[in-house]
Amino acid sequence: MADRRRDDEETRIRAALRSPAPTRAETRRRGATLAARAHREGLIEVAFGSADTPIGTLLLVATDAGLVRVGLSGTDHELILEQLASRVSPRVVEHPERLDPIKRQLEEYFAGQRRHFEYPIDWRLSSGFVRGVLERTAEIPFGETRTYAEMAELAGSPRAARAAGSALGANPIPVVVPCHRVLRGGGGLGGYAGGLDAKRMLLELEGALG
Repeated sequence: MADRRRDDEETRIRAALRSPAPTRAETRRRGATLAARAHREGLIEVAFGSADTPIGTLLLVATDAGLVRVGLSGTDHELILEQLASRVSPRVVEHPERLDPIKRQLEEYFAGQRRHFEYPIDWRLSSGFVRGVLERTAEIPFGETRTYAEMAELAGSPRAARAAGSALGANPIPVVVPCHRVLRGGGGLGGYAGGLDAKRMLLELEGALG
């Protein structure tokens, strides 16, 4: 009996080895099917996708509350997803269709057809002074700029210009929350997580650089 079970197991292994490996297209289809099922059953708490833009590929991540994270080109997207699994929910699933609305808005923005985003924001990754700075940053109109000192004052701490700069550097939702619109007091660009070339490109797109 034991010999027969061993023969059956060997037969199954040989059959598996003869089966061709799934193609990338098949793997993507299976993943999409699983994601759709998870979405229907309410198992997705954090959905992610990507968007190709003039400043590189952006990682887009949303919860039921709204957009929670945008990863700029050049940042470690895998690390971002790991951090979200730890801080927000372990149910992080690739489901690009759920991000389609914000992807379309980004396409319109980079095409010069949109001046502000109409997509809910999930602020849970920011709190206290940082959140105050970022909420005020979200209100800066298209084509305008502010200084770090001005953002500190708007957030209620007029002497905290350097801290405001650090808060903007920690912005989890760049582009949509336009930290690129905040400059140094003397007119210098300051810093940007995606690099100064990307910051300059965004400001030029908005006509905010002379």
